[in-house]
Amino acid sequence: MTLPDVIVIGSGMGGATLAAALAPTGRRILILERGDRLRPTAADRDDEAIFGRGHFRPDDEWLDGDGRPFNPGNYYNVGGNSKFYGAVLIRYRAEDFRPIRHMGGMTEGWPLSYDDLEPFYQRAEELFQVRGQLGEDPTEPPHSGSYPFPPVPDEPPIAGLRRRLKAAGLHPASLPLAVDLPRWLEHGRTTWDAFPDTCGGKLDAETAALATALKHPNVTLFTNTRATRLVCGKDNRITAVEIMRNGQAESLEAPFIVLAAGAVQSAVLLLASADASHPAGLANGSGQLGRNFMNHNCSAVLALHPLRRNDCVYQKTLQVNDFYFTGGPGGEPLGNIQLLGKISGTILASGAPVPRLLAGWLARRSIDLYAMSEDLPNPESRVSLRNGRIVLDWKRSNWQAHELLVAKLKDVLRKAGYPLVLSRAFDRRTPSHQCGTARMGHDPRHSVADPFCRTHDHPNLFITDASVLPTSAAVNPSLTVAALALRAGRHIAEREFAP
Repeated sequence: MTLPDVIVIGSGMGGATLAAALAPTGRRILILERGDRLRPTAADRDDEAIFGRGHFRPDDEWLDGDGRPFNPGNYYNVGGNSKFYGAVLIRYRAEDFRPIRHMGGMTEGWPLSYDDLEPFYQRAEELFQVRGQLGEDPTEPPHSGSYPFPPVPDEPPIAGLRRRLKAAGLHPASLPLAVDLPRWLEHGRTTWDAFPDTCGGKLDAETAALATALKHPNVTLFTNTRATRLVCGKDNRITAVEIMRNGQAESLEAPFIVLAAGAVQSAVLLLASADASHPAGLANGSGQLGRNFMNHNCSAVLALHPLRRNDCVYQKTLQVNDFYFTGGPGGEPLGNIQLLGKISGTILASGAPVPRLLAGWLARRSIDLYAMSEDLPNPESRVSLRNGRIVLDWKRSNWQAHELLVAKLKDVLRKAGYPLVLSRAFDRRTPSHQCGTARMGHDPRHSVADPFCRTHDHPNLFITDASVLPTSAAVNPSLTVAALALRAGRHIAEREFAP
């Protein structure tokens, strides 16, 4: 095999988008994915298989901070977790890049501004063919262009919800979505939230970014290939990636290495690559590797009316950001509200102690929402290794703000004509946008990577997944990860590949 110029570890949102950015350079790019491509199966649209039996959940077992085992629900396949995502591609707000006072503490802000990232947000929206509408959401940051496609339309029950929320004084807005709705519906009447994309109906890391990269003959994908260790040379450059491919150990070399295995697995790989010169792990001169883990505070909220049936198929077309910048007792931000994919009785019964018949009755009469609040960076919230096992000691923060957001949402929904409103928080088994274990910053003493995603300690090692996010904001991070990967790709192409 010809020596690649770049090895990208991971084919999720950060790795696939970085490959798409570099592919036009003509440099040889090798993408390593520990899993395989998802293939169509009978379980793809089976509520019981997915939510009841956990058909697609891997058998991973991690430990929590108290040493108790749990199944984390992270996926390993071509396209990464995006194969199961809700396809919401929303920009962080401009204010999210600045220091913000929250009910749970102060965030420091980012080493770059929204304006620095805006052109790459625009490119990412074009790459992922985002459906959206400008002008509806007063928190929407400036855009240099419009969305590539109009928004996914509301189904009648959601159009009714939109009218009621407006009448209650809120500003409901269309969710930016990366879904080819006709193609998705051709393969079964199911929402896309948490369902696997085996038909190309979602524009995810595989169907959008990786497909774009693989159009170029200089890009190669290895599946069933797990990176087990990075090898560092005397000059602090990464000299090799040790892998297991189809059960065989190998060693690969390239001038540049890009790590995009996800916020947990990227930190784990760097920690597992410790050597005599780097006893605390590679890229860990700051001691911050694995720290500042964040996972959004999230709750499902069901608005019910006994006389109104909700026969929506896809439902997830609306968001509310009226409490994004304010709402706390001192004007602190509370978070984002968006619709969930339509739940069924099977889904509801699998996640709550509700009899199946009652769950079905409730599901047919509910509109299902998702309340999301920012989890703040905390050095003691961290990923580590204990005797080779992954330990995720997630320390929730800013929970009071989330409880207030849920309370305000319930109040608004009752005023909008839904007499019964129920809520349930998500636990650590639901990976709600994991990020932050290799935070970016200008100062190598307090951060792992620089604003272009290059690690401070290793000049040829970049990280382009959600690990580098300094804050989690309160919206889905996928588009921000893609935008950062495009920005890093341009930097590598212009600076590192320059003759």
